[in-house]
Amino acid sequence: MKEFILLLLFCHVASPVTHSLKYLFTASSGVPNFPQFVAVGLVDEVQICHCDSNIKRVEPKQDWMKKVIADDPQHLEWHTANCMQSLQVLKAELETLKQRFNQTGGVHTYQNMLGCAWDDETGDISGYEQFGYDGEDWLVLDLKTLTWIASTPQAVITKQKWNNDKANLAFLQNFYTTVCIYWLKKYVDYGKSTLQRTVLPSVSLLQKSPSSPVSCHATGFYPDRVMLFWRRDGEEVHELMDHGEILPNHDGTFQTSVQLNVSSVKPEDWGKYECVFQLSGVKEDIVTKLDPAEIKTNWGINTALVIGVVAGLLLLLAICIAGVFIWRRNNNGFKPANTSETSSSEVVPPS
Repeated sequence: MKEFILLLLFCHVASPVTHSLKYLFTASSGVPNFPQFVAVGLVDEVQICHCDSNIKRVEPKQDWMKKVIADDPQHLEWHTANCMQSLQVLKAELETLKQRFNQTGGVHTYQNMLGCAWDDETGDISGYEQFGYDGEDWLVLDLKTLTWIASTPQAVITKQKWNNDKANLAFLQNFYTTVCIYWLKKYVDYGKSTLQRTVLPSVSLLQKSPSSPVSCHATGFYPDRVMLFWRRDGEEVHELMDHGEILPNHDGTFQTSVQLNVSSVKPEDWGKYECVFQLSGVKEDIVTKLDPAEIKTNWGINTALVIGVVAGLLLLLAICIAGVFIWRRNNNGFKPANTSETSSSEVVPPS
């Protein structure tokens, strides 16, 4: 199971303002120089806290999260206790799964992802929890039926055991519909200056080679509720586009790209294409024309560099050859004879 920390929003419809609270827990074995357990919390895909088996405590990652803890110190104690409990549970379950699969050595991971979402316009709420083993789905909680669903035959035993624990199922239902939503709303209120800000991106056109697609790359934007697409003569292009994922930057902003296959576009039609960036909450679009002069390329820069270097080397070689020729002419019999006088400083070549 992969860490689902990416949100793709490419449907061109009005996007509701949906907030999310997510926790990711990972237990691992056989990974050198890496904690056996790591936990992170995210609000609207922004990391708010971190805990692992090395530090054995929860560290807030946002200034506003520090304010939450300062106002409610018990909240940090709850997070820390939950982290340490999850550490013991996931490590034990990881060993159980290794035995179930008859595995002794190698790298193995056991992950738990859980969270909730809240639409602040409609009031709709939702929750989820799932487990994964070695990159594959293991168990998924269906909150509508309040049952666990096994993703592999080896998970059936665990599914039956958990489905028989009615008290824990009732606890999970209350947690995802009440507790999780309560803290999500609280976090959004504390972090609204950060979470509800809008930051426009820088948009560039990139191309690896003359035959490669042209990539429209937007980076530095926030939030991640965006639409990026190509259009021709005002109409969105579908058949020539390839959307990239929305990826986080180190500073908390995001980046994404969309490619346009220009191999089938006539040169005279390039001016009809443009890349459009739309950010939720911002009325004006950022429009970038498909202009060859604006495309940044590796091949263009490298070709000019190579031509310059080769020309310089050829010039240097020509100068060296000319210099050698002149030296040989002056020192190997091509010099006019002067037998009457020989300077003491002049080296006379052997006859």
